[in-house]
Amino acid sequence: MNNITVIPREELEELKEAFDKIDIDNSGYVSDYELHDLFKEANIPLPGYKVREIVEKILAAADSNKDGKINFEEFVSVIQELKSKEISKSFRKSINKKEGITAIGGVSAISSEGTQHSYSEEEKFAFVNWMNKALQDDPDCQHLLPINPSDASLFKSLRDGIILCKLINLSQPDTIDERAINKKKLTPFTISENLNLALNSASAIGCTVVNIGSQDLKEGKPYLVLGLLWQIIKAGLFADIEISRNEALIALLNEGEDLEQLMKLSPEELLLRWVNYHLVNAGWQKITNFSQDIKDSRAYYHLLKQIAPKGGKGEGTGINIDFSGFDEKNDLKRAEYMLQQADKLGCRQFVTPADVVAGNPKLNLAFVANLFNTHSALHKPHGSSYDPNLLEGETKEERTFRNWMNSLGVNPYVNHLYSDLVDGLIIFQLYQMIRVPFEWSLVNKPPYPALGSNMKKIENCNYAVDIGKAKANFSLVGIGGQDLSEGNPTLTLALVWQIMRRYTLNVLSDLGEGEKVNDDIIIKWVNQTLASAKKTTSITSFKDASISTSLPVLDLIDAIAPNAIQPEMVKRENLSYTDKLNNAKYAISIARKIGAQIYALPDDLVDVKPKMVMTVFACLMGKGLNKLK
Repeated sequence: MNNITVIPREELEELKEAFDKIDIDNSGYVSDYELHDLFKEANIPLPGYKVREIVEKILAAADSNKDGKINFEEFVSVIQELKSKEISKSFRKSINKKEGITAIGGVSAISSEGTQHSYSEEEKFAFVNWMNKALQDDPDCQHLLPINPSDASLFKSLRDGIILCKLINLSQPDTIDERAINKKKLTPFTISENLNLALNSASAIGCTVVNIGSQDLKEGKPYLVLGLLWQIIKAGLFADIEISRNEALIALLNEGEDLEQLMKLSPEELLLRWVNYHLVNAGWQKITNFSQDIKDSRAYYHLLKQIAPKGGKGEGTGINIDFSGFDEKNDLKRAEYMLQQADKLGCRQFVTPADVVAGNPKLNLAFVANLFNTHSALHKPHGSSYDPNLLEGETKEERTFRNWMNSLGVNPYVNHLYSDLVDGLIIFQLYQMIRVPFEWSLVNKPPYPALGSNMKKIENCNYAVDIGKAKANFSLVGIGGQDLSEGNPTLTLALVWQIMRRYTLNVLSDLGEGEKVNDDIIIKWVNQTLASAKKTTSITSFKDASISTSLPVLDLIDAIAPNAIQPEMVKRENLSYTDKLNNAKYAISIARKIGAQIYALPDDLVDVKPKMVMTVFACLMGKGLNKLK
């Protein structure tokens, strides 16, 4: 091939490395439908499936053997074609039509310097269809639904914040008090309130919203909107994929594995094991991912057959999965036939045939999660007995801490508070956020050696405890690195709480221009603010019994943001437990609505849990100080 000679040696080596990553069986060939993955590995930003005709145009010229497979020389020829003027024009034209991956300029402060943000048309299409179905009966959304998935309607539809609030409650019920959502006679101000409520509530359920503001949502910045939507949707899809909520998952235990090991798996890992559990029963080979291994749809066919209702006595009517399309030679057609079978189960959601064939990992993960939630076809093994304490799941306090960490964007995502912190890496990321000095060079990072991996993790935990004592001045009496590496709940929580407390106080110190803040200063500020607003409530400490009514919180919100509280929504006398809980739900939602990033739960106020109560008042103080700036 003459045109190889014009490619620099370094570039040729990079292309070969990319080719080898996709050619996992070392056959020397990749299939035509793997070209998208190959282009990604080669750092060539191809549009999505809707520009497939462009790829086919290139293949027509490059696939000299006409066998539907591309060898390395043919791939290099494709690269040369991509650099040609004619093909470049074609790509620019397809991008301008917003097909495939859409590139957008000018959506951030640095965009004018040439930065572009891309978003996936496939994801937009999938999310819109999911939202249309999920919210179709909600009377508060009828002025916005159905959303057209084929244009930019999605980004306009989310601008008033109502749909976002509704989606958060679908994913995590009761996160937002419906009384706090502005629904009628919306103004720019009340729309901003809705968006603040949505963002702060998303943060409270563990979504990372660090770089997103209400203005971004008003402007409908696609890459930010889709990123937030995916986090909210995924939170809902994964909500019940944990053993404490679904004991039938115990059926996925491998031979020789104990329950604690199974409980440490992430939802993604549990879904993969669930699929393989059914594939083994079907006599089909296991898969290792939701991208490469599902592209031919055949694993999906077997999964659908295994989970489809069988019918019979007392089970209702069975559903027959038709395998007539299983041997279809065309991948796209086979995927379409498979999805027609999924539709029989009411689960044709998130993926199109092209998404399956392209191996879109995000959308295929959502497709599988929806299948699991609808038809898990799992049953807890007969006679199985386990320690009931293991099946209790995380406490509300543990979930609050975990959501707080995830909202800050720690990596990897924390699915299990204790087991995911055993190597200390999350702790060090949090230290960095609260400005505790340490040396990253002294931290062991994965991949850890096969032998001695535990020792490396313990070394990290020892260093984390040492830094906590020496640099952060935390009270860590009786806590050692071994306790963190073993996931000791009480001692791990003791450290995590002090980190969260420092994070909260740092925010206040920054607003107070560096002045150190403590509990007494917060309580003094709360009482002065209440008195200045002529409120009759006050608090003596974060253990004050009056906090159980939430009235001091509600009055403080009213003092900071007059008219935010609707008096008729608050009960002030002869309060039952339910009244107190309703007050607390309303208080927390309104606090988030005025811009306070609160992670505490209504129960924390009703039960007067001092740690969480402190964060509520501290966040409201932060809002009050910020308002004065």
